[in-house]
Amino acid sequence: MKIAIIGGTGLIGSKVVKNLIALGHDVLAASPKSGVNAVTGEGLDIALKDVDVVVDVANSPASEWQDDKVMHFFKNGSENLLAAEKKHGVKYHVALSVVGTDRLQDSGYFRAKKVQEDLIKKSGIPYTIVQATQFFEFVGGIAQGYTKDDKVVSPTALIQPIASDDVAKAMTDATVMGATNSVIEVGGPDKFKLDDLLRIYFSALNIKKEVIGSPGLTYFGAPFNDQTLCTKDGSKVGAHKYVNWISKPENQK
Repeated sequence: MKIAIIGGTGLIGSKVVKNLIALGHDVLAASPKSGVNAVTGEGLDIALKDVDVVVDVANSPASEWQDDKVMHFFKNGSENLLAAEKKHGVKYHVALSVVGTDRLQDSGYFRAKKVQEDLIKKSGIPYTIVQATQFFEFVGGIAQGYTKDDKVVSPTALIQPIASDDVAKAMTDATVMGATNSVIEVGGPDKFKLDDLLRIYFSALNIKKEVIGSPGLTYFGAPFNDQTLCTKDGSKVGAHKYVNWISKPENQK
């Protein structure tokens, strides 16, 4: 198959590109760096010519997560991409989203992700949406978000983090399998109270910080509970455990 990966040079995209090439597919890693920008529409006509499948793993830059900017990124990007897919006869669309998107609608980021999902579902193009839990690589950013004046005050609700390698595998499998016209959830093998996860993170990095658990705190502005950031029973489960992953020096950055 000829496959275009939108966001193909990012954390997940680069791994999906590698996986699909290893399986013998013709893969284009498309990104603004390569002259393809779904948000503006630049380069889409050329990138999608004769493409069988589009895989969208693009994410808004963290510096542009203000409500209006992140909505513009996902809404305009999806509208342009889906229109170009129809024009070029793309067979199906695979997209990466986030477990809990529909339960975190007090957050502008997750409102934008839901708009993206809804556009895909209504496009008429066969699709699979893979919702993943929060990545291992994001735990440091989560810790920073709950740190103020060198004090860490964290929610205590459950979280089920997953390795980016496992997310990339799920995206690869969904791409090869073909469209299901459904949402597939994937999460890590273990669930942690968020404050306990941050303690594991700081301990692995030999950072002496007290983490204070505070029930009822929001997840970056959105209320959440033990179900919000975790997959449903029967969902796909990644192979990598966080405690093993964070113990490796190359992951302690």
